Amino acid sequence: MSELADFGYEQELRRSLRLRDLLVYGLIFMVPIAPFAIFGVVFNASRGMVPLTYVIGLVAMLFTALSYREMSRAFPVAGSVYAYAGRGIAPWVGFLAGWAILLDYLLVPTLLYVTGAAALGTVLPGVPQWLWVVLFVVLNTAVNLAGIETTARVNRWFLTGEMIVLAIFVVAAAIAVSARGGWSFTPFFNASQFSPSLIFAALSVAVLSFLGFDAISTQSEEVQGGPRVVGRATVLSLCLVAVLFIVQTWLAALLVPGTTEFVGQDATNQAFYQVAGLAAGPWLTVLVAITSALAAAVANSLVAQNATARLLFSMARDRTLPSFLAHVNEKRRVPERAVLLVAVVSLILGVFFVGQIEFLSTLVNFGALFAFLMLHVSVAAYYLVKRRQRTYGMHLAVPVIGFVIIGYVLVNADVDAKIGGLVWLAVGVVVIVVRKLTGREISLNLDENARA
Repeated sequence: MSELADFGYEQELRRSLRLRDLLVYGLIFMVPIAPFAIFGVVFNASRGMVPLTYVIGLVAMLFTALSYREMSRAFPVAGSVYAYAGRGIAPWVGFLAGWAILLDYLLVPTLLYVTGAAALGTVLPGVPQWLWVVLFVVLNTAVNLAGIETTARVNRWFLTGEMIVLAIFVVAAAIAVSARGGWSFTPFFNASQFSPSLIFAALSVAVLSFLGFDAISTQSEEVQGGPRVVGRATVLSLCLVAVLFIVQTWLAALLVPGTTEFVGQDATNQAFYQVAGLAAGPWLTVLVAITSALAAAVANSLVAQNATARLLFSMARDRTLPSFLAHVNEKRRVPERAVLLVAVVSLILGVFFVGQIEFLSTLVNFGALFAFLMLHVSVAAYYLVKRRQRTYGMHLAVPVIGFVIIGYVLVNADVDAKIGGLVWLAVGVVVIVVRKLTGREISLNLDENARA
């Protein structure tokens, strides 16, 4: 297609994805049952108001999704916020935004493997959790190396399975709540526990569940139908998954009335599985735990590895990362070296961080939230400054509101996560300075008349 040639790139990846595939991709990345794994963490942080947290999360992320939609239409290339900030503001800003979200993308597979291992620890406590991490990494790497069509097909299988299990939980929980006469809107608003800072602190963790709609843009060079398909899938997938999050966490909270905290790391990590048991017995605990493990450590991490590899490929193609990562397998049209690098990093970190779900969750969020800030700035800079358009609603009001919301969430994030994230950003700044001092300026193919 001509779009890539306009930006100086060749069409190396295979275009085979449609709107349906992108919706499945986004839903799988965000995981319709994501609250299963972090319900206890968000519950404790919000003092039981988990569904309210996800409602606010939808509003916050919707502005970001709209900004992604606008930039994906302007720049239909792989690389996500790296490409958008680089072209919308300046190449070095794009590198810093890409470096920030790289923290998210590199750690997301690790977090998912650790989450899956913890879930299976509920069912098979005798099996070391690090062993599950190894098995998950090997399986996902094999699927991603097989090609994008194989990845898309596996995504559809897993999404179907997740939706079936979610439906079973919703029905069982609704019956249990009705039998106890426990219907209430307290999980949406508990006046005795509510405070804005409390909810936004919880949101800094819950926002992890929404991360994934942004990864749809990394598939821009593999989609049929042009950039509008990417933008449409980004917004639709976010709205669909938010409804699922709100319904399941409302029902789960109703099953533990009067509770505002789960005490202890194990109780917090396994909170939803125990709640499922309250709804229908031990069999549902086992079903939910196994499904959560497979959804996180296989389905979700499968697309996370895929998206991370595309980001590495895009940055390496512009030589802002080592160029060997830009290699594409001629037969399967997959950036195989980038896929393998993500596998190695995930394996090492996954074994090291076994059991540390809460810390990984907050650290992952920092990278994504900082990159989202750069995204909102790039929308205004590109459309209002570079193109001199007067579209103040979509290209000023939307990014400003999105920036303020994301900024507030970032400020209220976990202190350790902020320290770790700032250290990561400092390393990125050092890379920029070193490249400048050695005469290797960071640049992208910005000339739209260029040819690869």
